[in-house]
Amino acid sequence: MARPPVPVRRLWAAVLCGYMALGATLQSLPSYVVQHFHGGPLIAGTVVGIAFLATACARPFAGRLADAGFARPVVATGGVLGAIGGAGHLVAPNPGTLMAARLIMGVGEAALFSGAIPWVLADTPPQRRGRVAGWFGLSMWGGLALGPVVAVGLNRLSGYDGVWWGVIVLGIASAVLVLTTSGDNRNDDGLSPLPKGFREIVPVGASLPGLAFGLSSYGYGTVNALLVLHLHHDGIGGESAALAVFAAGFLLARALGSPLVDRKGGVRVALGSLVVEAVGLLLIAGTGNEVLALAGTVLAGAGVALMYPATVAMTLHRTGALRPGTSVGVMTSYWDLGIMAAGPLGGLIAGHAGYPTSFAVAAGTTVLSLLVVVTALRDPAATPVRDAAPKPDGRPAAAERSAANGRPTGGATAADEAPAPTPGRGPA
Repeated sequence: MARPPVPVRRLWAAVLCGYMALGATLQSLPSYVVQHFHGGPLIAGTVVGIAFLATACARPFAGRLADAGFARPVVATGGVLGAIGGAGHLVAPNPGTLMAARLIMGVGEAALFSGAIPWVLADTPPQRRGRVAGWFGLSMWGGLALGPVVAVGLNRLSGYDGVWWGVIVLGIASAVLVLTTSGDNRNDDGLSPLPKGFREIVPVGASLPGLAFGLSSYGYGTVNALLVLHLHHDGIGGESAALAVFAAGFLLARALGSPLVDRKGGVRVALGSLVVEAVGLLLIAGTGNEVLALAGTVLAGAGVALMYPATVAMTLHRTGALRPGTSVGVMTSYWDLGIMAAGPLGGLIAGHAGYPTSFAVAAGTTVLSLLVVVTALRDPAATPVRDAAPKPDGRPAAAERSAANGRPTGGATAADEAPAPTPGRGPA
């Protein structure tokens, strides 16, 4: 019996709703903690960041369950946990309870995306996985960009309670979108949902791409935590438009650049992206001019945009494509850890040495990421792990990859060069 088609559009919309909910909380929480609980910057930063810790810890397990054939319940559970976390924000009587709600929401976001991505990649040819991963990732990044806008509007209409109710509704909508699908990713290869050892939950080959990804995410986290404060405190200007400019550069580069991962290889795209990100961060650190600072912001956003599809390609090249949920989940966890570290560390550096130094340090971590890619991930001896199991029609589960760049050997077919799906096409 043929497996039903992957409900790509519904999964895209479900992840968008879930991450809009998370983005709404990121906009509202800092001021909410200060006003309602009289917390200082440390408490506010901890409340915001603890969700990323939970997400980082939960991603590999969510991916493992999805690989074992339980993607649909995992993704639906992610939406439900997001709604429960939103309810916790609404009723929390103290910061401790609010942190517990943040942990629940963090686990939900991990289940939502890390459960969906292997489901989406299940029917994707290896030659197109980079661009499809990049396109599908727009659901997450788009949600994080739109969520703060939704929060501002709801706060003006109904205050913080309106924001938390909006988060609840978005979580429920995410779960409903998944539960009403007809597809599933059940498999018959006998993979146990529970790992039997460390390497079954942290596959060999996933950590180095993850390290490169995490080091690059430190710059992303620094921009989100400190850019507005830097532009305002140092009298540069542009603080009201800065994050929107960053998001525009990020989303445009992701939308247009994802196909490059399959054409040029993950390593080459990562190298170019990291150079652009580092230049952008250095421009932010070194200028007192508003136009140049915003130009640096665009470059930083565009630079970090393609690191996800690039490191997905490198990860699947090194680990094999048979267990994409587990491998990509581990790799993405480093992103969460980088963002979680950037806020408090960047703030500490800014307090002692000024905001420009914080952005210079962020550029330094981007250079470290570049060194990881150059020295470790370009090693021709790091041959890919071939998939052990064939597909139901007898074909190998993944095409052979080139040792240097993590892209398929041989010429691309016409199907390989087809454009990535768009939200308006594909099975619902």
